Amino acid sequence: MANSALDQADRLRPVEIRSLQLGGTRATADRLRRPAEIRSLQLGGTRVTYVPDGDVRLRPRAMFPDTTHDVWAGRPEYLDASGHLVASIGALLVERGDRALLIDAGFGPQTLPAAPTGPRGVIRGGALLENLATLGRRPEEIEAIAFTHLHPDHTGWARHPAPGGARPPFAHADYLVSEPEWSRTGSPAGQDLAEEVAGMAHRVRPVVDGQEIFPGVRVRISAGHTAGHAEYVIASGGQRLIAFGDALHSPVQVEHPAWSSSFDHDPVGAAHHRRRLLAELAEPGTIAFGNHFADVVFGSVRPDVGGPAWHPLDV
Repeated sequence: MANSALDQADRLRPVEIRSLQLGGTRATADRLRRPAEIRSLQLGGTRVTYVPDGDVRLRPRAMFPDTTHDVWAGRPEYLDASGHLVASIGALLVERGDRALLIDAGFGPQTLPAAPTGPRGVIRGGALLENLATLGRRPEEIEAIAFTHLHPDHTGWARHPAPGGARPPFAHADYLVSEPEWSRTGSPAGQDLAEEVAGMAHRVRPVVDGQEIFPGVRVRISAGHTAGHAEYVIASGGQRLIAFGDALHSPVQVEHPAWSSSFDHDPVGAAHHRRRLLAELAEPGTIAFGNHFADVVFGSVRPDVGGPAWHPLDV
């Protein structure tokens, strides 16, 4: 698409997107207990789509160490039949004209049983390529993958070969990693991480805070979950979407920003950032994307009784 056409598309009025009351209906409450489906929305000339890869089941008290049994007994809408939090795993497809970017790359074609201790239950991936095909996108059309951080549930298809192949399906693409996140792979503390992502190194292009990596998409460093964790701000059509990665893992943290997860590198710093982030997400014209937010990945933060609350979008 020519630049003039893109500019014209970017001036289109934002699509009115309805929000749902969290837990307000049986259908909405059910979405908190299942992995996310393909969901899309249009921001001016930019289309963003959640592309599922799999999911992970999480033990809630181990995931959020500051919680108690009584807390979760009072919030049953967040737990599946086995008492686990359901967290989606996938990627955000950003399309503008013929160009396409992925934010994160799922877990890849693998399933792991529940860990004997700690927060992680069964984790599985493998659906990303099939869901991209459903959306009419081939892996070779993705020009870059922008990572929020380098945990394995975000780097999967960037490291694992495609079924029947010898190389990852996105081996042609640039791998965009925040400079501090990539730098830590060279530190003694990042030894295990360096070994895990060693096969990605020749594709990695470090990016810095504020850098535009795709039309209308800028990176910002938001350390807390990891030392170099990144968020991506997508601006188009008079709206913006903030893909906040693992700054939050569950909508329940919108109500309780002090609850840091057991996966956070710096729990105190992560909680401090969450409070600032939630204030920003409550600003007009702001949509949020939570990669792990069950089947409520797109939403907004609005005042509610007792404080801010997550309002999933009806998309």
